[in-house]
Amino acid sequence: MKTTTNLKFIAIASIMLLLNFSIFAQNETNRPKYLSATTMHWNMDKEDFSMDAWKAVEKEYLQKVVAKNEYISSASYYTHLFSPDNSEVLYVQTYPSWEAMEKAAKRNEELAKQAWPDEKAREKFFKNRDDYFSAKHSDEIYAPLDGAKLIPQDNDKDLVLYIRRTYFTFPDDGSQNEFNEMRAENMAKVISKNEYIKGYYPNVHAWGSDKTEFVEAFFVDSMCDLEKMFDKNGALISQAWPGDTGKQRGKKWNKYFTGVHGDSAYTLVAELSK
Repeated sequence: MKTTTNLKFIAIASIMLLLNFSIFAQNETNRPKYLSATTMHWNMDKEDFSMDAWKAVEKEYLQKVVAKNEYISSASYYTHLFSPDNSEVLYVQTYPSWEAMEKAAKRNEELAKQAWPDEKAREKFFKNRDDYFSAKHSDEIYAPLDGAKLIPQDNDKDLVLYIRRTYFTFPDDGSQNEFNEMRAENMAKVISKNEYIKGYYPNVHAWGSDKTEFVEAFFVDSMCDLEKMFDKNGALISQAWPGDTGKQRGKKWNKYFTGVHGDSAYTLVAELSK
């Protein structure tokens, strides 16, 4: 496994990954600039837990607060399908700028006071809302990259979200141009042609525990279609780069990553999405 890194390349790559993917389609110019992912955990001690009751509480908060918050571009909940912890619940929000991300929380407080002007009623609502989750949670911030396959805005289906985490190595013999070109080719020849992929969103680390993270989010209709997605990806890769061409390209691509990756899957709760 390659362990050496080039610090100069790391510095350049970090900037370029965030800012210089203009080679992709220009219809993504209005995409959010930052994404916050909060990993929460169900309160396993809550005896009267009801998924329908939780959804009703969150739907009320969505309608009265999140939907009216101009600093939040989108927001979605995702419940566990497979991951190391079955109590996990992801809450993902996107923002048009870093400044908007900083203003969003304050605006939520203002909207909450407008929605529940009576302090006791407001405290009761949020106590009930918070009671569905344990105190344990973690936060990460990512920068969405261009080269996405966007889910239609009118989607109302609880899609399956598959997340793949890989980790950059920034090799001495690599270049930003080579990496950009290979990623663009993969989008054009594989992801965009795979009918099982309903949405694809690549992201890089912006703030959090590991600056080498490359997080790819794939949306499919079902777990059965997730298997079909993998098979179709393999077929499209073989078609685009047959024989030794594919082997050589695989070596070039893999030198940018450690070889370690993680997989997890969640269910999008469409009715709780902005």
